[in-house]
Amino acid sequence: MSDQIKFIVDKLNKEPFKKNYNLITFDSLEPMQLLQVLNDVLAEIDPKQVVDIREEMPDQTAKRMLSLLGILKYKPPGNATDMSTFRQGLVIGSKPVIYPVLHWLLQRTNELKKRAYLARFLIKLEVPSEFLQDETVADTNKQYEELMEAFKTLHKECEQLKTSGFSTAEIRRDISAMEEEKDQLIKRVERLKKRVETVQNHQRMLKIARQLRVEKEREEFLAQQKQEQKNQLFHAVQRLQRVQNQLKSMRHAAADAKPESLVKRLEEEIKFNSYMVTEKFPKELENKKKELHFLQKVVSEPAMGHSDLLELESKINEINTQINQLIEKKMMRNEPIEGKLSLYRQQASIISRKKEAKAEELQEAKEKLASLEREASVKTNQTREFDGTEVLKGDEFKRYVSKLRSKSTVFKKKHQIIAEFKAEFGLLQRTEELLKQRHENIQHQLQTIEEKKGISGYSYTQEELERVSALKSEVDEMKGRTLDDMSEMVKKLNSLVSEKKSALAPVIKELRQLRQKCQEVRGLREECLQEESRYHYTNCMIKNLEVQLRRATDEMKAYVSSDQQEKRKAIREQYTKNIAEQENLGKKLREKQKAVRESHGPNMKQAKMWRDFEQLMECKKQCFLKQQSQTSIGQVIQEGGEDRLIL
Repeated sequence: MSDQIKFIVDKLNKEPFKKNYNLITFDSLEPMQLLQVLNDVLAEIDPKQVVDIREEMPDQTAKRMLSLLGILKYKPPGNATDMSTFRQGLVIGSKPVIYPVLHWLLQRTNELKKRAYLARFLIKLEVPSEFLQDETVADTNKQYEELMEAFKTLHKECEQLKTSGFSTAEIRRDISAMEEEKDQLIKRVERLKKRVETVQNHQRMLKIARQLRVEKEREEFLAQQKQEQKNQLFHAVQRLQRVQNQLKSMRHAAADAKPESLVKRLEEEIKFNSYMVTEKFPKELENKKKELHFLQKVVSEPAMGHSDLLELESKINEINTQINQLIEKKMMRNEPIEGKLSLYRQQASIISRKKEAKAEELQEAKEKLASLEREASVKTNQTREFDGTEVLKGDEFKRYVSKLRSKSTVFKKKHQIIAEFKAEFGLLQRTEELLKQRHENIQHQLQTIEEKKGISGYSYTQEELERVSALKSEVDEMKGRTLDDMSEMVKKLNSLVSEKKSALAPVIKELRQLRQKCQEVRGLREECLQEESRYHYTNCMIKNLEVQLRRATDEMKAYVSSDQQEKRKAIREQYTKNIAEQENLGKKLREKQKAVRESHGPNMKQAKMWRDFEQLMECKKQCFLKQQSQTSIGQVIQEGGEDRLIL
């Protein structure tokens, strides 16, 4: 209790309360004063609680405080009977009731401020259902809920921005960088304006560029519409094919099946669907809801630090050890009835798991069958579109399969022969490599022998001479046989070449002229493309610079404007305001640090005096107890400043 009072007094003596209490003065407060202190703390958390309780009825005060404590989620200790005691103690200002509330509030003031602020916007007003029948009330309630959700989103974004705040040094650097960039942009805009003004018909070019941009945007919009229509057409074709397949399957089933088989199949489908609806889907839905609830709980929780994670791990380890101990105790009991029941439960769980697995397999098989039917229908339509033939069915398909089997046997035989040829080819290729290697070795040995004998290159020269003589003899023989044929062929070719030259002479002349023109056109086209790309690049740069210049001009106008509202909108003014706020905050923190340093010595002295006072009171208590015990033995008489014991 003393630690609790010390904490409360310490917090009340600091900002923003500045009560200047000590333990004795605080403990001697009247109930009305204590309630006022509690109200001041609540007013710091929620500014709407600023009330002088002397001007308010006690029941209204208790009701207001209880309402706010309920919003702040304060849980009084004890059960329902203690709750009535808590309410009564809050009305009369009882210390055993007020002290725990103050301790709890002062421990988490910032967190409770945030909770009280959010409660003003997030506590939903309960509208009776009979009023919601009215359309106006229902629309207003719906709009109210949408605004509440929008507030949640905006508050989260605001908190993220607060946590990612900038320092004053970074703001100053940003301002200086923006000013430098502004000067550079102004200079670049002026240079580009001068360069563009020298171009002929630049206004007309700008107009054409704008029209081109508009047409490109229109082209993109039309392409997007075309793609959407294609997607819609594709989905419609798929739906049509799916419906046609279902119709075919139903007709086929109705034509081939008997009433008994149809009824049996329908009963099986009904059983399967009822199992899916009554058992499987509710379990999955419940699991998804639990998972969603868990994820929402995780999202709503504040960010956890390393210490929080360590605490959770320790709790998990403690719970695991408790679970293991309970399992060991249960195993040590070894009750036979419980063992039989566990066996039956295990068998039942195995059967249920098997049932769920088979249901999932059946569902997957149905989905696979449906996808295969869709794929088969697509392939059938594709074959019809390609060659216009129908898909084979019945006896035709059997004959086609038998023909394919005969062809497959022939293919296997041919494939086996090809494999034998490949194996023989590999063997011959390996033999060729070995022979080449042996030939290279023999040539190398022959070269070494020739070098030793001093006739290096003799074998190579001999081989070349033999090869050249053989070629010469072959060429001479061919010359002797084909000399007349070649002379006659040469004559024919010469006459044909002269005819072609005379026929192609005017065409070649015209082609030369066309080539020159083509080269000129190609050069002009490349030059035009370069100029056009340069123009578009320059236009884009001008647009960007105009936007940046306009932004800088607006900023300068807002900064030099005499209107305070406009001036507040300036980025420089906002940054200056943020810098001033940060500097004031730093100044306040330094003053607070100075005050803490100055009051540290007196506070430590006061704490020492309080400890000495406690020791003195304890000593007096011991002396009093000792005096009582001595009184039972004899009588103590005080005389002349001395104590005498008379037996």
